[in-house]
Amino acid sequence: MEMEPKRRPLPDYMEKVQNDISPNMRGILVDWLVGVAEEYQLLSDTLYLSISYIDRFLSSNALSRHKLQLLGVSAMLISSKYEEIKPRHVEDFCYMTDNSYTKEEVFQMEEDILKALDFELGNPTIRTFLRRFSTVAQEGHKTTDLKLEFLGYYLAELSLLDYACVKFLPSVVAASVTFLARYITKPITRPWTSSLQRYSGYNAKDLKECVQIIHDLHLGRRGGSLQTVREKYKQHKFKRVAVMSSPPDIPASYFKDVNE
Repeated sequence: MEMEPKRRPLPDYMEKVQNDISPNMRGILVDWLVGVAEEYQLLSDTLYLSISYIDRFLSSNALSRHKLQLLGVSAMLISSKYEEIKPRHVEDFCYMTDNSYTKEEVFQMEEDILKALDFELGNPTIRTFLRRFSTVAQEGHKTTDLKLEFLGYYLAELSLLDYACVKFLPSVVAASVTFLARYITKPITRPWTSSLQRYSGYNAKDLKECVQIIHDLHLGRRGGSLQTVREKYKQHKFKRVAVMSSPPDIPASYFKDVNE
């Protein structure tokens, strides 16, 4: 399902479709939406679907920069209706924009998004795959490794910030996040196992480009000015995984096939 073209954004929509918005503007919007989701205690699935809707909409509709925040809250309104038991009201989302937009404007954008997506709203996200991969990554653990789990969530949300990750399938990002979380927690142990390879369908070398982008995000070599995700995961309820350090480079041998 994740590979169906109707559920995928264009990997180069900024270059091909958009004239007035940039990858940096997208990153600022996503970082802000993470804060909105945190403020309203929305499900992670709601956040991930919101970003998916935004990227898919922008793949076929040129948008002026002053409407980008409107697109963001309207996408989150739709995903909230799709995922939440008690979705937030449109007034809540207007309030989060300091009432920069009216209810009517949000409803109109909601309609535009639904038409652009042809009402295809239920697609798998990074979080969908991460749940499964995280379980496999903890094989042998007698209890849930919360630090590894929260670190995976943190890295996954960092990946949402970077336009360079749009081209990767959600399952590739989830596998890369799992690889990197295991590496950060135990850098002297090979992070990719035969079980992870079997359950994910990916060899370590398939993940190299994506892993390195997310590693750069973790180290602040990319997206360092975007702080909401980082501040969120500095909280004790998330085991303060955002302050965990990582070696600056990943050994090339870790990207070799597990059978080599």
